[in-house]
Amino acid sequence: MKLFISADIEGVSGVATNIQLKKNDEYQRFRRLMTQDVNAAIEGAFDGGATEVVVVDGHGNMSNIFIEDLDPRARLISGNNRVMCQMEGIDESFDGVFFIGYHGREGGSERAIINHTLAGICVEEMKINDNIVGEAEMNAGVAGQFGVPALLVSGDDVVCEEVSALLPDIETAVVKRGVDRLSADLIAPQKAQEMIKEKAKTAVEKASHVEPYKVEGPVTFEITFKGTNQAYMTTTLPSVELVGPKTIRFTCDDYVSAYKHMWGCVIIGMAATNGVLGQVNA
Repeated sequence: MKLFISADIEGVSGVATNIQLKKNDEYQRFRRLMTQDVNAAIEGAFDGGATEVVVVDGHGNMSNIFIEDLDPRARLISGNNRVMCQMEGIDESFDGVFFIGYHGREGGSERAIINHTLAGICVEEMKINDNIVGEAEMNAGVAGQFGVPALLVSGDDVVCEEVSALLPDIETAVVKRGVDRLSADLIAPQKAQEMIKEKAKTAVEKASHVEPYKVEGPVTFEITFKGTNQAYMTTTLPSVELVGPKTIRFTCDDYVSAYKHMWGCVIIGMAATNGVLGQVNA
C-alpha cells in the first residue's frame, strides 16, 4: 500500500500561536515537532500495512521538515516551486492520503488555531461549486480525482470537525483544542503523537472501505481576497472574472485543472499585495 502524507505546521502538536512559526529559535523547536508528528503518522501507517510513504512538506516555504530526522522509510518532497502546492506528486499510484498538522479555514470558527486558507496574507474565503472550503477539503478533492481516498487528518478540534462534516469516514487525531486564534489547550506532544500513530494505523487498515471524495466537472472556484488589488491583478488571466471588488470566479473542466488555476491566482494575489513590481530594480 502506497500512502501520501501532506503536512502543514499550524495543526502540529504544541503549536498555539504564529510567533512560534516565525524565523527564530521558537520556529526551530516547532519544525522538530512537525517532523515528529509526521514520523508518528509514518510509523502508524507502516504498522497498519503501508509499504511505501511519500511526505509532502506543505507549510510556508515548504521546506520545514528535518530530513535528517525523518523516518528513513519515507521519501520527502520539499521546496516551494510547485504547480500542485500541498499536493505535489499525487497520482493514481497512491492508495490513501493523510493531512497532518492541518488547521481550520479562514472565516470559520473563532476558536480555530492560526486559521487561514492557503495564504493568510491574501485569501479571505475560498469556495468550490459554492461550498466554502479549507485546505484539507480542497486537497481531498485533488486526491479524489486520482481515485485516492482521504484517510486521516490531525490538528485542532475545529479542523477535525470541519473536515469530518464533508468526509465522515476520515479518521481524526485531535491533538489540541482551540481557545482563540492565538491560544490553545494543549496536551503533551508525546501523547499527541501516540494518538496520531494509532489513528494512522486504523486509517490504513480500513482504507479499502473508504471512498475517494470526487467532484465531477465542471468545477468553479470563487476566491475572495483581502484586498481589491489582489483580486484585480488575477484578471490578467483571461479566464478569471471579477465578480465583486475583492472576489473572482473561474470555471475549469476538471478539478485538478481548477486547483492549478486557483494556485496560480493565489500566487498572483500574494505578489500583488505590495505591488507586483515592488521588488524589481529599474
